[in-house]
Amino acid sequence: MKKFLFYIFKIFLLTVLVALVLDGLYTYIFMQSKNRGKIEQVVNSQEKKYDVVILGSSRANNHFVSQMFEDKGLKTFNYGMSGGHLFEASLMLKLMIERKYEIKNVILEADLNLSSEKKAEGIGSLFIPFIHNSTIIKDHFKDESDFNELYYIPFYRYIKYDGKIGIREVFFSAIHKKTNAQDNLGYYPLEKHKNGNMKNNIVNLNPLPHNKYYEEIKNICKKNNINFIAVMTPMCENVTGMNYFDKVKKAYPEIYNYENTVIEDKYFSSCGHMTDAGARIFTAKIIKDFFNK
Repeated sequence: MKKFLFYIFKIFLLTVLVALVLDGLYTYIFMQSKNRGKIEQVVNSQEKKYDVVILGSSRANNHFVSQMFEDKGLKTFNYGMSGGHLFEASLMLKLMIERKYEIKNVILEADLNLSSEKKAEGIGSLFIPFIHNSTIIKDHFKDESDFNELYYIPFYRYIKYDGKIGIREVFFSAIHKKTNAQDNLGYYPLEKHKNGNMKNNIVNLNPLPHNKYYEEIKNICKKNNINFIAVMTPMCENVTGMNYFDKVKKAYPEIYNYENTVIEDKYFSSCGHMTDAGARIFTAKIIKDFFNK
């Protein structure tokens, strides 16, 4: 019996050691990566200067044409992330401030994402490799239900989120294979598709009255003398429940409503995402209204 228990103990000890080694190796590779995505670009950077930083979900990523700001002499990067929530947008801004970014203006896409304070599993997991190397990330995740497992069990986070930060992503990071996430200064243009979903129903969607992460972003900007511009971005014509945007305006009167700036279906790839042509019309309006001087 003693031999059996000792054997089990050795297997357990070996498993822990292997997990620690793999955890350290994966983390080291991610800490060297800068050209895969927007998150590691920020985590592994220092002291950048921007006139305009754009934050939000895919409705930021696909709607703000960074080069149009640059053409006006405004150094800009679109840090909008497809699938992201305000949870991730707030964390990105915290990391920029920690890395001493000098930012004059933050444009935040704040509309549909105001209805949730949850993290986006897919995007949120991309911060997890750095959880032991950043107090900012650790503190941002500490109230999550799975924080203890992610933080204290070696290699657990890489197993749980294998699809996002597993062996495939580690390999591509190790060989410095680029993605298109940082192309076009972070802006991702969409094309018109004949099978695009041009209907949407947001009747049951309601903005939270005091979204924690929206308030964090607003307060970070105020504390760091950053001009904060929160906007609602366009949706197509066939949307049921468009009074959602009126609800947002009532709860957050400081948010500018641009949902009807572009409405024709020909400018949309899907009901909630404009084509490049639509994004350029919208971006021109934003530049005119806020940066004309």
